[in-house]
Amino acid sequence: MARHGGRGWYGKVLGAALGVTLLAAGASMWTAQAGAVGSSPKTPAAAGPARAVKPVDVTIVHASDKGAHGVNITIDDGPDPAWTPQVLDVLREYGVKATFCMVGTQAQAHPDLVKKVVAAGHRLCDHSVSHDTTMDKKSEAYQSQQILDAERMITEASGGVRPMYYRAPGGAFTPYSRKLAASHGMRPLGWNVDSKDFERPGTAAIVATVEHELPNGPTILFHDAGGDRAETVQALRELLPRLRDEGHVFGFPVR
Repeated sequence: MARHGGRGWYGKVLGAALGVTLLAAGASMWTAQAGAVGSSPKTPAAAGPARAVKPVDVTIVHASDKGAHGVNITIDDGPDPAWTPQVLDVLREYGVKATFCMVGTQAQAHPDLVKKVVAAGHRLCDHSVSHDTTMDKKSEAYQSQQILDAERMITEASGGVRPMYYRAPGGAFTPYSRKLAASHGMRPLGWNVDSKDFERPGTAAIVATVEHELPNGPTILFHDAGGDRAETVQALRELLPRLRDEGHVFGFPVR
């Protein structure tokens, strides 16, 4: 899986995340101390009756719950006030549900958008606090803070709906991070098709990349933050009906 490192937008997010982490240190000490994967730190109560978190498989999932013809649309790095609403509009227009992999600081800054994503029937995915693509080189305490603080931020922003997946920034998974996420009910989530939309190569290039790479597997990576995502929005508008016409059905990654 390709890494998206060294981007200016993520540098800003990292700076913001550091401030958030320092301010929240007293409230989230458990995250830095979660060296034992089996520990059960407190998390915000979900809306409705309290439910125990059920551990899930630690392997990185790519498959679709719709089977051989399934396609999973995944949207990374938001929510973003300019682009997430436009992505939601296109998904609603074509009746497609997607998985939104949210950066913790972005979710915390835009809780209204997190709630809109949930209300529209999409699923949430933990994409770490600050999108550090070198997480696999960092300590277990750091990985724990990035994963569990983001889980808390997203859950709070959503009004109590927990992320169902964990996607490591740039695919920087470790055995520890996968086991930790899975113990919190978040299936590690990979991708098969990198649309390369982050590079803004043009709508036609994004569409062509997806169609060329789709035989590699069903999970497609797009972005709704990190810069101008107009090409992504237009590519989704072209791809969603085309994929359906080709016999694909839209689903979620298996859990």
